[in-house]
Amino acid sequence: MNDVLPGEAPLWARLETAAAEIFASYGYERIRIPVLERTELFSRSIGELTDIVEKEMYTFDDRNGESVTLRPEATAGVVRAGLSNGLLHNQQQKLWCSGPMFRREKPQKGRYRQFHQLSVEALGFAEPEIDAELIAISARLWKRLGIKSVTLEMNSLGTPEARVGYKAALVEYFSAHMEKLDEDSRRRLDRNPLRILDSKNPAMRELIAGAPLLSGYLDAESQAHFDRVQQLLTDVGVKFSLNPRLVRGLDYYSRTVFEWLTDKLGAQSAVCSGGRYDGLVAQLGGRDTPAVGWALGIERIVELVRVEAGEPEGTACDA
Repeated sequence: MNDVLPGEAPLWARLETAAAEIFASYGYERIRIPVLERTELFSRSIGELTDIVEKEMYTFDDRNGESVTLRPEATAGVVRAGLSNGLLHNQQQKLWCSGPMFRREKPQKGRYRQFHQLSVEALGFAEPEIDAELIAISARLWKRLGIKSVTLEMNSLGTPEARVGYKAALVEYFSAHMEKLDEDSRRRLDRNPLRILDSKNPAMRELIAGAPLLSGYLDAESQAHFDRVQQLLTDVGVKFSLNPRLVRGLDYYSRTVFEWLTDKLGAQSAVCSGGRYDGLVAQLGGRDTPAVGWALGIERIVELVRVEAGEPEGTACDA
């Protein structure tokens, strides 16, 4: 956990003000969601075999014996709020929120167990134009803040149906190298082999690099969607590169996924990540509803603004 001291407050306010103004200009409205939710919300949405659910969530039983969790991310809570309050019934919503998130990760520079995010979610939009709009919003925010060191990587995960063949290919590939798999990867092999591609174990890098590529299994509709996103970003001058290994660490993603990266913050290179999650609303009990969003780490963006401006490192007091 860390304290944000008065000397840092102006940079936080600058980021939050800039983001709020840009979001409003695109028609996004603010929503505030609880810090505490039922544990099943995150295990159902994020995925039981992800590192977040298996290792990082702050989960405990309340006095009634119900399992509750401090939110590790915002998207599941925003969707839950939309369903609970009837915001998604024959409606489209453009929403954003901010606040603290909690993950019990290994402490290191730029990564805290309580951290803050800004999240943007567009619910009810199937068109590739909304994917491009959200990415363009983030690019506009970097320009507003004077950030120049970030680069954009993108990939398409296709539909869950199209990934069935890809998962089978991954199982066949990794099964042939069982002796090289760590304990987590062996456990995930049969239930969700895509999670192996997201492994942070350095010893797995060479093996993962040789795995089949998802692009070879992409369905035609997802490919056309992704091609359109790329064309739209090119039209508005947003530069990007394709990363066929980008899968994102949450199970609810489909089709477009992306990350903004920097080489200015050491090991913590990702500063903003997101993508489509077309199946999440139905997964949580609603109707089929296309959706897309992203989240940025406020601490990382504030530090990046400081580093690029040549200012000294932050003076946050770690607890």
